Amino acid sequence: MNNPDDLKHILKFLTKNHVLALCAAADGEMWSANCFYVTDAENMSLYFMTELKTLHGTLMAKSPPVVGTIAPHPKTIALIKGIQYRGEAMILTGEEENHARRLYCQHFPVAIAMKAPVWALKLNSIKMTDNALGFGKKLIWERVLSDKPE
Repeated sequence: MNNPDDLKHILKFLTKNHVLALCAAADGEMWSANCFYVTDAENMSLYFMTELKTLHGTLMAKSPPVVGTIAPHPKTIALIKGIQYRGEAMILTGEEENHARRLYCQHFPVAIAMKAPVWALKLNSIKMTDNALGFGKKLIWERVLSDKPE
């Protein structure tokens, strides 16, 4: 079961940062990329923009599962904080896309002129290391899958 305090700490970290690294794989090929993102705390998703013609975009379109990290670069080991995640990347459409694009462009106004698709990275599991809470301290969050039909 997820600890609400851990989730609060993880969400604070996610909203404070804005660059994720992801690794996509399909058909025996893998590629990594860095993307600017915004956090949708309610849905535990990250929104980012990238073209389908990029290698990581092509791979994600074929195979949505991705893994990655979010890690700032502190000057001392005592301040290391970072997230490793698993999730699913999907291109948004309709009202979901409109909502995500508005949110993204509020944070990154230069993106208003971009026509790239908006993607949602639905986070499924997170392991956060935060040495500020104690050396090697780990916070874990997992998406709880409901048995109820949507």
